[in-house]
Amino acid sequence: MVTALAHLCLVVRDLETSEAFYCGSLGLKPAFEFRNDRGERFGLYLHLGGRSFLELFRGEPRPVENASFAHFCLEVDDLEATVAALRERGLEITTPALGSDGSWQAWLADPDGNRIELHMYTPESKQAPHLR
Repeated sequence: MVTALAHLCLVVRDLETSEAFYCGSLGLKPAFEFRNDRGERFGLYLHLGGRSFLELFRGEPRPVENASFAHFCLEVDDLEATVAALRERGLEITTPALGSDGSWQAWLADPDGNRIELHMYTPESKQAPHLR
């Protein structure tokens, strides 16, 4: 039985730039690295919280034929404060808005252009009855 999303994998052009964005700007914590037989780092596992991770591999991002990926979403505890902190770090991010699901959201992109939704549930969120 499926219990959660374990990880999302992204191919990134520059592992160090992506690490600076996800760890330095967004505050994710490194979990472990992937290294080849020569000891060269080619991937990184980042902890999102709980049992969820973001996996980054160095490579050339390219569209996957017939893929439907549009964005991924990260839950935050205080959207206004998160947006303010990210703007102070020089990131471009949209003004928070209430979505049609009753949750607050703001949008930004990573160095490779992957769209990221920052999401904060409210008591009126359509997801609320399903949250634990």
